[in-house]
Amino acid sequence: MKGRVSRRGSAYDGAASFRHVPTPARATAMTDDYQIDIPPSFFALHADAQRQRLREPIATVRARYEVCEDLAAHLVEHARVLAHVEVPSEDEVLHRIHAGLRSEASGVSADEARWIVLRLAELLGWQTPALDA
Repeated sequence: MKGRVSRRGSAYDGAASFRHVPTPARATAMTDDYQIDIPPSFFALHADAQRQRLREPIATVRARYEVCEDLAAHLVEHARVLAHVEVPSEDEVLHRIHAGLRSEASGVSADEARWIVLRLAELLGWQTPALDA
């Protein structure tokens, strides 16, 4: 069994020791450094429904996803405060946030605003609201 290579990239040399056999660089190199999983629901916002292709470069979609996900996470505490102090229902809180995000000053599209509010409801564990498209 001298020189036999195991599946883990080490070789057994017959003695009670192992020597490291490096794996080829192409086997370990990733083709894409982006490691955040973007949900299909977000890809759908930026895709052509008929051709099922992105309408924008992938880098743009990734950047928009990070903005929207961060905004949803940031709004969690704000929504909780509104629900406990000012607004009578969780549904109303989400509708108010949605209305604010749909304004031009928010920096997100109408579709992204809807996605953010649905994601916010998911993060809070609240019922998904019926929102205008």
